[in-house]
Amino acid sequence: MAVRAAPEVEVDLGFLLAQASFALSTELTAALASIGVSLRGFCVLSKALGAEKTQGALAAEAALDKTTMVVTVDELERAGLAERRPSTTDRRVRIIAVTPEGEQAVADGAAIVDGVYRDVLDGLPEEEREGFLAGLVRLTGGRLSTPVECAKPPRRRAPRAP
Repeated sequence: MAVRAAPEVEVDLGFLLAQASFALSTELTAALASIGVSLRGFCVLSKALGAEKTQGALAAEAALDKTTMVVTVDELERAGLAERRPSTTDRRVRIIAVTPEGEQAVADGAAIVDGVYRDVLDGLPEEEREGFLAGLVRLTGGRLSTPVECAKPPRRRAPRAP
């Protein structure tokens, strides 16, 4: 559904948000490839860093389904960036632990992500940046925080950037 921005101009909010998300995710994916980490992998590593979290808890935080999470953790383990370990509080539970190499990947990745974000926001006049971000935070923390029930929901794209 289009929203009227001005009497003669229609703005397709869904398209604009989807396009912005897709373009940003693609740019982040390309930038993180320089350190050998996927966007999903970086998201999982950064959320697992410094905490004892199960694969399920991390999947929920990273907005990944279980299958995608298993594949992502397998990739991180093969790269030596994370490992599955028994929990220190419940031996029946496995947690995702970030290795020292994974910690370095998070540090390097955070610098890359910050640079991309800075670059993207530089596309707006300085006086518009704070309002733009505040509006997005308000929308995603309120009206757009939880998808409505839907018989056939649209497929979710790659995870949001951390």
